Amino acid sequence: MGRVPAEFSASQRIAAEAIGTAFLLAAVVGSGVMGERLAGGNVALALLANTLATGAALVALIVSLGGVSGAHLNPAVTLAALARGNLSRREVPGYIVAQLVGAIVGVVLAHLMFELPALSVSQHVRSGPGQLLSEFVATFGLVTVIVGTSRCRPAAVPFAVGTYISAAYWFTASTSFANPAVTIARSLSDTFAGVRPIDVPGFLLAQACGAAAAVWIAARVLDPVPADAPRAPQEVRCDEAIRGPLPLHRELRPEHHGRGDPE
Repeated sequence: MGRVPAEFSASQRIAAEAIGTAFLLAAVVGSGVMGERLAGGNVALALLANTLATGAALVALIVSLGGVSGAHLNPAVTLAALARGNLSRREVPGYIVAQLVGAIVGVVLAHLMFELPALSVSQHVRSGPGQLLSEFVATFGLVTVIVGTSRCRPAAVPFAVGTYISAAYWFTASTSFANPAVTIARSLSDTFAGVRPIDVPGFLLAQACGAAAAVWIAARVLDPVPADAPRAPQEVRCDEAIRGPLPLHRELRPEHHGRGDPE
């Protein structure tokens, strides 16, 4: 979760967030429709199709758009970046609005591609404490994966995010929404991927708590100690443990880059 590239204008970054989130939702909803149609009633097979398409889309979108906006595609990730000092306050509203608008556009596109009504209120029940705990866990894990991978292997972030979400589809009861924009948009899709509007507030609260907890833990576990702080004899920093070039290392926060290392 490094700083967003400075060489792109704010309008370019916002457009990238909108486009990326639209394609993400088109992949999530569209693959859900296709999977359900082709699975012949086999819900596990439909979920597998949905999982593979979503994970692959995430990797492609983060690889292609990460260099422009950071490819957050997720208000929880944007707010976590703000909390960690990697995004300015003035950019946050634009990012979040772009993500929400892009998500709804993606749902509309998916519906139209499959000749469904442009928008339809979901009747898919996703309620109960297990669902809420799942969203807390899924979002906590997502933010932790992004922060940790950005610290040590920034070039691997797209693959870490894609594979984590693919896994979380299967180990969480909610199928890992982990994204407020995705949650709101999927309430407007009465398809395999939908969620009832009445269930949305609980999901959003759980996701916010999960992201906040991940930011708090990351500051105490994943961030390196100051250079002048005593270190245990066996302690090895992330950048010392991994040799070789890190293509996106320049996007890490300046105070974390090369501290105490010879040039």
